[in-house]
Amino acid sequence: MESPALMLSLVFCALLVAGLITRTVLATRQIRHVARHRATVPAAFAQTITPEAHQKAADYTITKARFGLLDTVLEAAVLLGWTLLGGLDWLNQALLAALGGGMVQQLSLLAAFSLIGGLIGLPLAWWSTFRIEERFGFNKMTLSLWLGDLLKGALVGALVGLPIAALVLWLMGAAGASWWVWAWGVWMAFNLLALVLYPTLIAPLFNKFEPLQDETLKTRVNALMQRCGFAAKGLFVMDGSKRSAHANAYFTGFGAAKRVVFFDTLLQQLNPAEIDAVLAHELGHYKRRHILKRIALMFALSLLGFALLGWVSGQIWFYTGLGVMPSLNAPNNALALLLFMMAVPLFTYFLSPLMARLSRSHEFEADAYAMAQTNGQDLASALLKLYKDNASTLTPDPVFARFYYSHPPASERIARLRATGTPA
Repeated sequence: MESPALMLSLVFCALLVAGLITRTVLATRQIRHVARHRATVPAAFAQTITPEAHQKAADYTITKARFGLLDTVLEAAVLLGWTLLGGLDWLNQALLAALGGGMVQQLSLLAAFSLIGGLIGLPLAWWSTFRIEERFGFNKMTLSLWLGDLLKGALVGALVGLPIAALVLWLMGAAGASWWVWAWGVWMAFNLLALVLYPTLIAPLFNKFEPLQDETLKTRVNALMQRCGFAAKGLFVMDGSKRSAHANAYFTGFGAAKRVVFFDTLLQQLNPAEIDAVLAHELGHYKRRHILKRIALMFALSLLGFALLGWVSGQIWFYTGLGVMPSLNAPNNALALLLFMMAVPLFTYFLSPLMARLSRSHEFEADAYAMAQTNGQDLASALLKLYKDNASTLTPDPVFARFYYSHPPASERIARLRATGTPA
């Protein structure tokens, strides 16, 4: 093994171990901290959250954290198996022997990798849904519905993903040294197109979306959006209760295709004023240009990623350092894509706190916008109901929260809303 390849192997292993240790330490801290505070509701929430609800949230959080540890270990083992232990190399060689080199072999490699990865993760996905979510009263899916979702997801992934993959692979082989610029353009165009097409073509394959029928609520929501200068193509209710008891509301789509979607569970849990406040928060993300900022950040990071891929895909040490012997007589583009997708998360994992901090700052900004348009007390009340109904812990470990949480912890968020929340 050449020196650059050996160095890559060592760095890869070091990051894999460091990530595994970090995830384990953080999860252990979270489990211990939540368990330590399980018996007593924080004073700030004592009047609104019952001891039973607080303990359920603690048990749910601990159970998911322990399950996450198992998932982390499995992911690390699978990653090692695909790379340095030769799994991807074996699969590639087997497909080369059966299909020869060419586009069919490369697409088959991508498809087989995705299928095998999905099957490996299937038992844990089943356990999460039918054991953990079921135990805490959140799962509403039957086994047939769960399997149907998996099948539809796989078909949609194949119908959408394989043509995009084929185009990127073709560009890698035909567009010269600057192929990565063209591939980046294709990827970005696909992501923007997906924002427009997903709400009307893909999402309805999995859920029913019906126009909001409550005229009183519709009038309130339309008045709020008009006041905020926001236009949407419709207000819809999604049958979220078909799959889960968790509640949510969101905007989807892009440009003229934007629509507002309420989970039916959300409409059952919140009163009209609270729904207004939650919606105003989501509007805040648009008015403060958080969506555009995130898209711009995605554009920039993906451009850097494609540029890096364009360089390493031409280096033999990149393949051998990750346990794969590149072919001398056939394209290695699919191999490069897969190895890159597996290796990059190890390098970017430790950037998680920065991204989480940016997201939390956006959440505070959206809360501030909601307080300017509605009543901050209504938003605080809505969030408390959602924390309770979703069994979100009120006492996360501070270090864990700073590293992972995309939303501010309940204590920080509710305290700020209670301190400054006044009617608009």
